[in-house]
Amino acid sequence: MSRISKKFGLQLRNLRLDRNLSQLELAEKAGLDVTTINELENSHRDPLFATVKKIAKALRTSIDQITS
Repeated sequence: MSRISKKFGLQLRNLRLDRNLSQLELAEKAGLDVTTINELENSHRDPLFATVKKIAKALRTSIDQITS
């Protein structure tokens, strides 16, 4: 995977853990499958903009924060 995917996955995991959420809890809040969260965190999938928007909303953060 790309360097962007790795950076995004690490940032996603850190934000999720900062909010004391499991992957399943985040997936439910974002309306996504838990497999999607896992694959993003582990850089096995490139993030789609629509997915990033859902995750940012679920984490109550900005898209900039989650992609920085």
